[in-house]
Amino acid sequence: MFRISSYEQNNIQVTTNLLDQAFGPDRLQKTVYRLREGVAPVGELSFVGCYEGEQMASLQFWPVLIKNDETTYDAILLGPIAVAEDFRGQGYGLQLMAYGLDKAKALGYSRVILVGDEVYYQKVGFARALARNLKMPGPVDYDRLLAQELVSGAMDNVKGMISNINSSH
Repeated sequence: MFRISSYEQNNIQVTTNLLDQAFGPDRLQKTVYRLREGVAPVGELSFVGCYEGEQMASLQFWPVLIKNDETTYDAILLGPIAVAEDFRGQGYGLQLMAYGLDKAKALGYSRVILVGDEVYYQKVGFARALARNLKMPGPVDYDRLLAQELVSGAMDNVKGMISNINSSH
């Protein structure tokens, strides 16, 4: 049976292994990881998926900012999400994301950003169109920059650079 629970300290090693399997060790060099540097994930939005008591999936959300010359917007960054190879393609990642997004909405978050495949992530409400006015601080395939509104209209007129919350610029 699949069960979702809160991420705990004892999940770190299994989660690291899952992420290495899913994305490789060079994942830490990607632009999206710069948005997480020196920042703690949102504790209430950090989850593991377990099947018959064994962790086989992980999902975390991170606080980010979207900045332009006039305004700074709060957002959360979904990811990384990882599912053990033997469990991929069975809907566990989608269940984990749906659960996390519901929790984020209940906690009052209004916009979520991620970098990923739109065909997959649109299944849980993400769209490229909502992120068309956003930029990232480094190389990124903008066809993979997606957003979701947890509150209707939350991405209306939102434009700017997605930034690490500790960034001064």
